[in-house]
Amino acid sequence: MDYRTDLAIENVEMYDQKRGKTGDIDGVFMEKIDYGEDIRATRIKILNQQGEKALQKPAGNYITIEIDGLIDGQEELKVRAGKALGEELKKLINFHYFLKVLVIGLGNDRVTPDALGPYTVSKVKVTRHLFIIYEAEGDEEMSCVSGFIPGVTGSTGMETAELIKQAAEISNPEVILVVDSLAAKNIERISTTIQINDTGISPGSGMGNQRTILNEQTLGRRVISVGVPTVIDSSTLIMDALQGYITKPREVEDYIEQNGQNMIVTSTDIDQVIKDFSDIISNGINITLHPGIYS
Repeated sequence: MDYRTDLAIENVEMYDQKRGKTGDIDGVFMEKIDYGEDIRATRIKILNQQGEKALQKPAGNYITIEIDGLIDGQEELKVRAGKALGEELKKLINFHYFLKVLVIGLGNDRVTPDALGPYTVSKVKVTRHLFIIYEAEGDEEMSCVSGFIPGVTGSTGMETAELIKQAAEISNPEVILVVDSLAAKNIERISTTIQINDTGISPGSGMGNQRTILNEQTLGRRVISVGVPTVIDSSTLIMDALQGYITKPREVEDYIEQNGQNMIVTSTDIDQVIKDFSDIISNGINITLHPGIYS
């Protein structure tokens, strides 16, 4: 049975479990960084086809930030997490005088587990209008930032990728920064984990609705994505929970595949999870794109 997850770090865990050991993976470079005792970053770089085959992900950078204790509502922890995210984003987005960025909030703000993108973009400092008013080509303290919430195809009747292409033609960004909800294998990651990557993202992947992938090939711009797992496929949740308790996992997998319902599951505190992570991610984005204003 294929476990559904958008997280590279979970692909590493599943690969290690499959081969029965941990350690170096051919074609993959990994390092861990601590931002205090309660915030950790794992940087995964898939280098070649061997790494792609092992982790079932395109070559590129995948950064996972894990936060302990966020569910307890510590505002100070949220601030530090935003700064940690900013530090990791700076490795992929280099601020300079002429930097232009289009920030996209994917998802549906009427469906709470899918509302991360719209909520986050509403908190990002948008500045393009100021550059237009003052006829400025650049700035030493802030980037020229546009924000766009394209909605979902079921509401607009239009392909999300096409809408983003049009927004990119208007704003002419160097980088497109996309925020979206993801799917995880482990329920605990819903309230602890952020993933950054530079390989693109498929709108609606977290909610099980695959659309045209957003990456440099389809949009003609560098694409950086930031996501948080907010849902788990029900079949994945069942199998993960039963590991170690069943003697014939193949039979259970076959039964689920034949009789299981296509459902996704989220946590009971998802409203608070969306609020907390939209605060953290928007803060990290503002720190990265406007270093003279936020720190």
